[in-house]
Amino acid sequence: MNIRLNKKKEVSKIIEIWYETSLIAHNFIDKDYWKSQQREMKEKYLPMSETYVISNDNDVVGFVSMVDNYLAALFIDVQHQGEGYGKRLLNFIKGRRENIQLKVYKKNIKAVNFYLKNGFVIKNEVLDEQTAEEEFLMGWEKC
Repeated sequence: MNIRLNKKKEVSKIIEIWYETSLIAHNFIDKDYWKSQQREMKEKYLPMSETYVISNDNDVVGFVSMVDNYLAALFIDVQHQGEGYGKRLLNFIKGRRENIQLKVYKKNIKAVNFYLKNGFVIKNEVLDEQTAEEEFLMGWEKC
């Protein structure tokens, strides 16, 4: 397993992982919403973030995107979930920050539990205006 900054040639793979995982993890949101966000992810969100990929035999299996201390995205290819890649990426970022904030959909129980298990606490509940779904604002601080 290798964690490093992403390369421009990997953007398509990152978008593919984000899209496929979003459809499953956020099945309570219309799939057309995720489809409509692909271009913005590629042209706006990824360029403004610090994105690291985790690879297995030179295949990208997941990524984490940070904007300052905000964890904007953490996605693992659906075929590799539950293998420890998400925890490795999260620990990698925790080693480089004093504190981290993120938002996670309240209905995404698997992700909420993942973050709680990894030291994050729920700070607030907010509404995602684009999807009208409730989110938890979560935070972590280095001890």
